[in-house]
Amino acid sequence: MQLIDQYNRRLNYLRISITDRCNLNCIYCTPRQGFTKLRHKDILTYEEILRLSRIAIKLGVNKIRLTGGEPLVRRGIYEFIPRLVSLPGLEDVSLTTNGIYLKDNLKKLRSSGIKRLNVSLDTLKRKKYQYITGHDGLRQVLDGLSLAKELAFEPIKINVVVMKGINDDEVTDLARLSLVEPYHIRFIEYMPLGASNTVHFSYHVPSSRIKVEVSRPGNLIPVQKSMYDGPAERFRFKGAPGEIGFISPITHKFCHQCNRLRLTASGCLRPCLLSNQEVDIKGPMRAGASEEELSRIFLKTALNKPYAHHVSSLNPIPVTAQMSSIGG
Repeated sequence: MQLIDQYNRRLNYLRISITDRCNLNCIYCTPRQGFTKLRHKDILTYEEILRLSRIAIKLGVNKIRLTGGEPLVRRGIYEFIPRLVSLPGLEDVSLTTNGIYLKDNLKKLRSSGIKRLNVSLDTLKRKKYQYITGHDGLRQVLDGLSLAKELAFEPIKINVVVMKGINDDEVTDLARLSLVEPYHIRFIEYMPLGASNTVHFSYHVPSSRIKVEVSRPGNLIPVQKSMYDGPAERFRFKGAPGEIGFISPITHKFCHQCNRLRLTASGCLRPCLLSNQEVDIKGPMRAGASEEELSRIFLKTALNKPYAHHVSSLNPIPVTAQMSSIGG
C-alpha cells in the first residue's frame, strides 16, 4: 500500500516536528504572548518517531525533513539522527534550523548523516534580526552558514519570509548573496498561521513583486528542478555560484503537486499546512495500536488530504495552530 490521496498525488515526503520549543521568538512563527508549550510527556519520544517513520517508509515515504520549533534545542538529537538516517528505504534526511546552534554542532550533524540544510534568515541587519526573532543572533547564524559551506553541506538553503514594511526592502541584498556564495536563497510569501496572525495579512508581499525587486542585479535564468526539490521556482544570475527561489503558497498555489504529510511534535498527522485538519496518531499508538492500525491512520489521513488550501489575501481563513508546533 502507498500513501496516495484521492487526487492521485503520491505522498512520499514527511516533515517531522520533533519539538515545539525554540530559542527564538520569530514574529511570524510564535506569538510573543499567550503561547502554551507542550508538556514533555505530550511530545513524541524519539522511539515513537522512529516507529512512525518506519511505517511511513513502508507506505512509500522516502524523504524526511526534521523541523521544530528549533530541532537543535532538543536533547539527544545527535544520537537520534543517525538512527533515523539508517532506516532502510529512506533516501533523504534534511534539517530546517534557525542557525543559532549551527556553528558549534555542524561536525556532529555531518557525521550523523545530514548533508542538506535549510537555514532561516530574514534579514542581514543586526537590529532588524533582533526585532524579528527577539534575539541578537545574526552573527551566530552567519558564522554557521560560513562553516557549513566549508564542511561541504550541499545545498545550503536560506529561507527568507518576506514581510511588507519589515524586510521587503532587503530582498535585493539577500539575493546578491547568491552572486558570491553557493547559497540557495528562497523567498517565501508570508503565511497567516495562528489565530492572531489573520490581522497581520498586511505583511503579505506577493512573489511577483519580490521577483521584480530581486531581478534588479541582473536577469534571472531558470534552473531545472531536481529530484528532491520542493515547490520553489528556481533561478540564478548569470555566473552565480548560488541560486534564487520563490515559494508562493498564497498567490500561486502549488497544492496540485503537494507530496507532503506533516507529523507534529504533539503526535498529529496534518495533511495540509494551511488547514486546521489533523489526525491524532500518538493516542492510538500509546494505547497499543498495531503497525497495521497505525498504517491505516496514515492511509486515511492521506486519502483525506484536501485538493487545495483556501487561504488568500482576500480570504484570510484562520489556521489556528502555530507554525512552531506544526513544523512549517
